[in-house]
Amino acid sequence: MTLSIRNQLPGTVTEVRPGEVMAIVTVRLDGGQELTAAVTREAAEQLALAPGTAVRALVKSTEVSLTTGRIEGLSIRNQLPGALTRLTRGEVMASAKVAVAGGELTAVITRDAAEDLGLFVGSDVVALIKATEVSLSTA
Repeated sequence: MTLSIRNQLPGTVTEVRPGEVMAIVTVRLDGGQELTAAVTREAAEQLALAPGTAVRALVKSTEVSLTTGRIEGLSIRNQLPGALTRLTRGEVMASAKVAVAGGELTAVITRDAAEDLGLFVGSDVVALIKATEVSLSTA
């Protein structure tokens, strides 16, 4: 299956905490970072997610936010540090490629946000991704 989702990071499940409706799944990405995904309990069961399961973390580029440094006191669980490798500015929106350990992420943000952050190729950034915006697939 081919997907339009650009952000596909390989990793291994390290923990599954099932709840009544949702499960919190911790994934160790191949680059060494930890990523949290909140998926339905039914999906976790259907995918047979358990420690050691190889997965791909999938995130739409419109669900990746950027900041120029780590943020404390924030409910967003996933903060992946990286460096900006490409920045394409349109009239309204900008597309930013971010090299993170073990892969690359694309973030689509407003042009105004890119300018307000002072982004340029080579900028150190942190990609922010809500756990509820991470989907998981198995091989």
